Amino acid sequence: MIRPEKMKRIELMVLVRDADRVIEFLGRNAAIHFAEEDRVIPSQVKTARNEELYAQISRNLEKIRHAAAYLEIGLPAEPDEAGKLPGIADNAAVEALYAEIAAVRDQEIAETQEKKKLEHTLGESKSFASLNAPFKDFDQLSYLTLRIGHIDPKGHAEVRDRLSERAVVIPLGENRVLAAASRKGRFALDSELKKYSFAPLIIPEGFRGIPQEMLTGLETRLKEVDGILEAIAARKTELRRQREGEFRRLASAYIMASIVENLKTRLIATQSVFFLTGWVPATRVSDLAKKLTDLTEGRISVRTFVPEEVERVTRGAEKVPVSLQHGAFVKGFERVVFSYGAPLYGAIDPTPFVAAFFAILFGIMFGDVGQGLVLLAFGILTSPRGLKKLAGMRVYSTPLIAVGIASAIMGFLTGEVFTNEKLLAGPVRGFLGLFMADPPDRILHLMPDANHIEKLFYFFGFTIGVGVIFNSIGLWVNVINQFALKKYEKALFAKNGLAGIVVFWYALFIGIRCLAGGSVALFDALGLGIPAFCIFFGPMLWRLIAGERPLLEEGLMTFIMEGFVEILETLSTYISNTVSFLRVGAFALSHAVLSFIVFTLAEMVVHLPAGTLFSLVVMIFGNTVIILLEGMIVAIQVVRLQYYEFFSKFFTETGVEFKPFQFRGKVVSNAVGSQKAFENSD
Repeated sequence: MIRPEKMKRIELMVLVRDADRVIEFLGRNAAIHFAEEDRVIPSQVKTARNEELYAQISRNLEKIRHAAAYLEIGLPAEPDEAGKLPGIADNAAVEALYAEIAAVRDQEIAETQEKKKLEHTLGESKSFASLNAPFKDFDQLSYLTLRIGHIDPKGHAEVRDRLSERAVVIPLGENRVLAAASRKGRFALDSELKKYSFAPLIIPEGFRGIPQEMLTGLETRLKEVDGILEAIAARKTELRRQREGEFRRLASAYIMASIVENLKTRLIATQSVFFLTGWVPATRVSDLAKKLTDLTEGRISVRTFVPEEVERVTRGAEKVPVSLQHGAFVKGFERVVFSYGAPLYGAIDPTPFVAAFFAILFGIMFGDVGQGLVLLAFGILTSPRGLKKLAGMRVYSTPLIAVGIASAIMGFLTGEVFTNEKLLAGPVRGFLGLFMADPPDRILHLMPDANHIEKLFYFFGFTIGVGVIFNSIGLWVNVINQFALKKYEKALFAKNGLAGIVVFWYALFIGIRCLAGGSVALFDALGLGIPAFCIFFGPMLWRLIAGERPLLEEGLMTFIMEGFVEILETLSTYISNTVSFLRVGAFALSHAVLSFIVFTLAEMVVHLPAGTLFSLVVMIFGNTVIILLEGMIVAIQVVRLQYYEFFSKFFTETGVEFKPFQFRGKVVSNAVGSQKAFENSD
């Protein structure tokens, strides 16, 4: 299509009971571009989001994310295609799932802390085990406080729990325990032990070192804790296997719910109805209205308007969003256009021109059959049917295929295959022999030499001709757009309007006539003077035609200065825009020279020992550099020509891209995080 898709404004009034289902349907089908309103909300109307419900959704989503992070389960960043909004039962499911995972987490934290204390205490104890010192002297150590004695067996477990944060308690058999704490915790240790009728064990006079049963007890307990932690790790693995599907389903549901509730901040509602307003492609309105009516069993009001009936549009407060409909080839170049700006609604869609000229210009500057086929192959590999690992580069697939084909065609004309100038000589002579008696080795000779220097000038003339066509299309796009937008002054008298086109073409006509042996004639003054007069006096002429007064709105001197600036800018712009296309020929020539250097080096080293291998290395390295480095430079130059020589002609004002509300494609932070986030979530 040469123009953007026609749009209609749609207004929906939905009962509160149906609102979530309607929004879910709209999000799944990417059907509506919600409009911004400059409305004053009456007192009986409220913003639509339920803050209490949104807070609950956020809490549930955080619980899901934290628990999934603990189990190292990856969650979707956006709702699944088959996902649904959560129900009441899902709230209970989240709580049960979170409680189950939290219990495992708490046990792992407790046992991990216990293990750390056991390892520390055992290490300290072993350090002193072989010391030839009385046991009673160990009570004076700077780190350890040791207590060995009898305690009521019923209190063993309770003592261990109460002292778990401050000491290690090891059963030694026969109702005896050994308690080890840090030096600063000795008073708390003695206080707690006293509550359970702790009776210190009398160590024989002169007993030296750390008792062996203490070391054995510590080692036994450490093995027990390691076994518990191994069981917890196995439990986590099993939970991950059993609960991954449930985690993903719940995450998808609550992400969708979060998106819906956030959308409601842009809506208004009464106690009983929601109001939704936006833009829909005209071809989808009837089907959308029918499906919404069926979905709500008729409990919905649908009104539609063409843009001319929308007061905000007619007074310029709102722009109609632009949706472009293209085939696979042209669609691949949409992002080139939208990276500069969206065309205005009702204006000409420049994407088909961008697609064609991008391929042509790249091909001219990067002509090589082999290198072009490499780009083509990479374009195929990044396509939807290509390698999944390259899916992130899918947006470049169509441009790569297009420029690869164009480069291969140009390479056939210049006779180059991976910089080799001889492989195509025979086929090209055979092809040209059908049309001439003494065919050359190649159709187009870019390397400058005494026998082909005039052909090189012809080639540069050809690139200038491409620039003339390119610039002319941009000018005509602008003229048609200005007429469509009813901005007749710009369409007729501006430097990029009809007057500018006449100046541009007539100047080219004079230049071509002079190159052909002619000369400048008197009538050329009229040919250039009349359109230049229209540009100079354009604002005054339009005010005269439109019946506006005064004719010189800003005064005579300002008018004269602006007129001279406009004429100078017109001449300099057209000259620079046209001459700029010499860079196309220059880059084509530099590509030919660089290819010649690589080919020559490869031929030079082939006579050395192992020369075939060296020649192959030179060819591979040289072609790799050309494809990566020069390919990137040529692509940048093509984009530059598109932006400055083409878009600048008509992109004086940008529109709004059609971005329908949808669940998929939303940027939602991934739920996979650190275990520490879950540990601190309570």
